[in-house]
Amino acid sequence: MSESSSTPWQTSGSASVDSYSDLTEDLDLGFDGAEDILRAWRRGMRPDPDLTVSEWADQNRWLSSRASAEPGRYRTARTPYLRAIMDALSPSHPAQRISFMKAAQVGATEAGNNWIGFVIHHAPGPMLAVLPTVEMAKRSSRGRIDPLIDDSPALKERVNPARSRDAGNSMLSKEFPGGILVLTGANSATGLRSMPARYVFLDEVDAYPASADEEGDPVTLAEARTTTFAHRRKVFMVSTPTIRGLSRIEREFEASDQQRYFVPCPHCGHQQWLQFERLRWARGRPETAAYHCEGCEHPIAEHHKTEMLARGEWRATAVPTDPKALGFHLSALYSPIGWKSWEQIARDWLAAQGSDEMLRAARNTLLGETWIESGEAPEWQRLADRREAFAAQIPTDGLFLTAGADVQKDRIEVDVWAWGRGLQSWLVDHIVIPGGPDDPDCWNALTALLGQTWTHENGAIMTIAKLAIDTGYESAAVYGWARQQGIAQVAPVKGLEGFNRATPVSGPTFVDATVNGRKLKRGARLWTVATATFKAETYRYLRLERPPEPDAPIPAGTIHLPDWADSEWLKQLVGEQLVTIRDRRGYARQEWQKLRERNEALDTRVYARAAAWILGADRFDERMWRQLEKQAGVETVAVAPNPEPEKPSEPQAGRIATPRRRSWKISTPRYMD
Repeated sequence: MSESSSTPWQTSGSASVDSYSDLTEDLDLGFDGAEDILRAWRRGMRPDPDLTVSEWADQNRWLSSRASAEPGRYRTARTPYLRAIMDALSPSHPAQRISFMKAAQVGATEAGNNWIGFVIHHAPGPMLAVLPTVEMAKRSSRGRIDPLIDDSPALKERVNPARSRDAGNSMLSKEFPGGILVLTGANSATGLRSMPARYVFLDEVDAYPASADEEGDPVTLAEARTTTFAHRRKVFMVSTPTIRGLSRIEREFEASDQQRYFVPCPHCGHQQWLQFERLRWARGRPETAAYHCEGCEHPIAEHHKTEMLARGEWRATAVPTDPKALGFHLSALYSPIGWKSWEQIARDWLAAQGSDEMLRAARNTLLGETWIESGEAPEWQRLADRREAFAAQIPTDGLFLTAGADVQKDRIEVDVWAWGRGLQSWLVDHIVIPGGPDDPDCWNALTALLGQTWTHENGAIMTIAKLAIDTGYESAAVYGWARQQGIAQVAPVKGLEGFNRATPVSGPTFVDATVNGRKLKRGARLWTVATATFKAETYRYLRLERPPEPDAPIPAGTIHLPDWADSEWLKQLVGEQLVTIRDRRGYARQEWQKLRERNEALDTRVYARAAAWILGADRFDERMWRQLEKQAGVETVAVAPNPEPEKPSEPQAGRIATPRRRSWKISTPRYMD
């Protein structure tokens, strides 16, 4: 149609305009002004281009050097397996739930960021992006979302600079015409219920806490925000998986159509999805790693990977329970040339042998598969046979003490553990304080225990650095006693059934407490412990084999039990077992179940382990271990030289240095209590 056509332009509620002369006469505009208005009308009336998310990213996305190792224009061809995943997020695609169970570093988060950019530019609406914690959401905003907006002109013109007044652009909120992006953490129930959302991006869901501020599953809370959008909603769930039966992303994937990325063999053309068992290399020579085709058994060199990925396609391998749920799985074997090589995968796998922790990480991050946790209880008789006669109350490699206290109706049971490098541990003492929480003498005896000393093999005198006490029974009495002792040496804890390997202990949070009959708002500090994580770790450490040679290094994590530990205590230590159960919908989950009535030894071990975590033992640097060895009079092992640290003040023997500050602090500056 020419601009002088007699076909009228009609606006809602207005008369038609037949020509430029009519328009200029009515609006008192010149020819150029009328042309600008008509051009604007045409732009407004023209439907948006029918772009997919991947097409939008190729046309509009620029990668910043701040957030990418390969800055410049985004190219879906670099990771062609992401094309179908991104396009399923497009408004024209019928899918409503898209799950992506994947290995680490395959570009999944960038696919989610492309979706965010597409929504801002072409499909505006309320969008919620959830990271495991609020702090991670802030880091994502600074490190990924801000560069996404600043370096893509199409987005920059739609989101005002954060520095402008009333911009609607803050750390966790980005307003744009027709919509808003809110970022929050899975640990914040307030953030998860902040608004209705048409789009929800759930990143690294297996790292989410079991409950958001004790208000329920974060994924369920986030998805509830989409209820009012019915068939127009989109939920994108991404994660590296964790533990079989507890992994959220595995559960979503298993309920989906379970798509795998099939690629052709460059030799015979056979289509197959890449499996780790077919990556092979000569013994001790990971540099020879090559993939062997399941069709012709011919080895495929890695330089063929680029063409294979380009010619690949996703294929469903199951019938979904929900036809609008798509699921994708991808291992690191598909990582593009220049990222994770097959040789490096082979090296990482070899390096993980002999360590359950490293094998678990390799299975999760390389294969994108869940780890099957072995929860079979070790035999107590085998533990009895391995008991040791300690030369002193605390053997030479024990460097600090923690304790776990379990409060019962008629007693408080306490176990004291010594800890050394590599989280080796030694049971130092087992104390039963009679009386229970209603008896003041019982609490007085527990207070006295905080000042009790134990003797190190080298003569050093040690006290308990941190005691973790369970608040599950008579919490008011526990809070009252803990407040009297202060936060330096005592940590009230609450066990939460479930696994959380990333943060097995979270907090502290402030909770209301009734102390001496008075209700105190935020009167108690409480730490939450993912007890399943430490129970599984304890059993794994108990199963470690000791080297036959007397002078051979002891495996990290080894648990040493004294010869005075009796059969009842040993039976309590292995008094639970990890079992897999299925709910009514067929979803599997794992939980710890008692094998016998009493299991206080296992509980106190978990609390003592939590106390070590709170102290920062899992994050101690070389300087901290050297300081502890100096306090214990242990000869420091030879290590690579470090810059000479500032000389710390000499602490009381056996106690971790605890400067008196508003927030108590381990002597290693970056780990706060």
